[in-house]
Amino acid sequence: MADPSVAAVDGQPASTRSYGLHVGALGAAETLAQSVSATAPSTSSSLTIPLVFALAGNGTWLVYLMATAAILLVGFCIGRFARISASPGSLYSYTAKTLPPIFGVLAAWGLLLAYLATGASVAGGALYYVDLLSHQFLHWTPPAVVTLAVICGLAGYIAFRDVKLSAEVMLWVEIASVALVMAVLAMLMFKVGLRIDMGQLRLKGVHFSSLGPALVLSIFSFVGFESATTLGAEARNPLRTIPRAVLQCALLSGCFFILCSYSEVLGFHGVPTNLAETTSPLHLLAATAGVSPLGVGIDTGALVSMFACVLACATAASRVTLRMSHAGILPRGLQSTSRAHGTPVPAILISSALMFLATAAMAIRCVAGFDMYDLAGSLSVFGFLTAYALVALAVPFAERSLGQASIWISLFSALTVIVIVLIAIFDIRSSSDLLHARIPYIYLAYIAIGIVFHFARRKPYRI
Repeated sequence: MADPSVAAVDGQPASTRSYGLHVGALGAAETLAQSVSATAPSTSSSLTIPLVFALAGNGTWLVYLMATAAILLVGFCIGRFARISASPGSLYSYTAKTLPPIFGVLAAWGLLLAYLATGASVAGGALYYVDLLSHQFLHWTPPAVVTLAVICGLAGYIAFRDVKLSAEVMLWVEIASVALVMAVLAMLMFKVGLRIDMGQLRLKGVHFSSLGPALVLSIFSFVGFESATTLGAEARNPLRTIPRAVLQCALLSGCFFILCSYSEVLGFHGVPTNLAETTSPLHLLAATAGVSPLGVGIDTGALVSMFACVLACATAASRVTLRMSHAGILPRGLQSTSRAHGTPVPAILISSALMFLATAAMAIRCVAGFDMYDLAGSLSVFGFLTAYALVALAVPFAERSLGQASIWISLFSALTVIVIVLIAIFDIRSSSDLLHARIPYIYLAYIAIGIVFHFARRKPYRI
């Protein structure tokens, strides 16, 4: 049984329904910007790669290569659905169309948490860089709760004001941030010389037992790459634009991360500071390359990139919330959209507020911005893996319903599900302390509450 709410509405296919949003407001580049901003590539080059290196060492580039392959498998499955359906509910709608309704509910709650937790994670990362830059130039840091309120509040306002404006902001922010990173890496290669690092190619000193946990960390660099699917009602020519954006983001991000990980490991040869012990590696590499001002620029770019990611997550989470409301999973009051701006106002307000409240609660408990990035990011991975696995599982059934059943599609689907399950197992087994070990149970409790809430208000809406 599929969720009837995603099949047709008053004779109109769900794939063409606007839900009160501005139809066709975004072009191909702006749609791609949503996915790229949600992955925040310049952020991973500064904060995530050192964490992966701490586990994988000279195998960091290989871990990112494996992660890219895994994400491309997921992207292939998402792309199959994105070619036949477009909806603000994205992965929820894909699952609910094909599998029994409870699987759609699981995908919806998992995806909603994933975007909210990722937004909270990068808000914490932005707080880290605000403190870093403020201390460096002002010898003073603003109150954490005030900083988080400004970050989440401004992101929510831009997301409310205009989806096209927010997409353009995200696009130019990421272009500038990635350009700065690439400039530093190019100058670094010029300084150290274009040579092959045999230690990395031969995986010198790599313990293969640590590659699994490292793979889990690297996956967080990619999560959100599918968020262009939340713009199904707002992208022009969505059945072509969205699948392209998803696969382009996965491939471009993968190449960028592989290049950054290889270059950063190479660049730290001969540097007294260990790559695993720094959370601002590109700043140090800029100094090594003799372009220290670019290091400050990269730190500033990372801050702005994290803000763009908060904005991307607020945009994505609000569209998922809107779609869940129309499906009856969440209250009807969250269906409202602004006629002037074509944006889901209550959903944006709730999404931004939840991101702020989560990070503010941690700040009050003296959790540092970098730790917020780590903890909330670790939680978000489980939500994404749930949605990814369910979409991959649904692909063969969707193809069969269209009379396009293929053994190769079924094999790709099965392989994708197996890879995601293995990543989840590695994630659970790689918990480094008691707090991280509790995260899977927190996620399961959240899902259980979501299911109970669904059955408690199980009252079909006419939508």
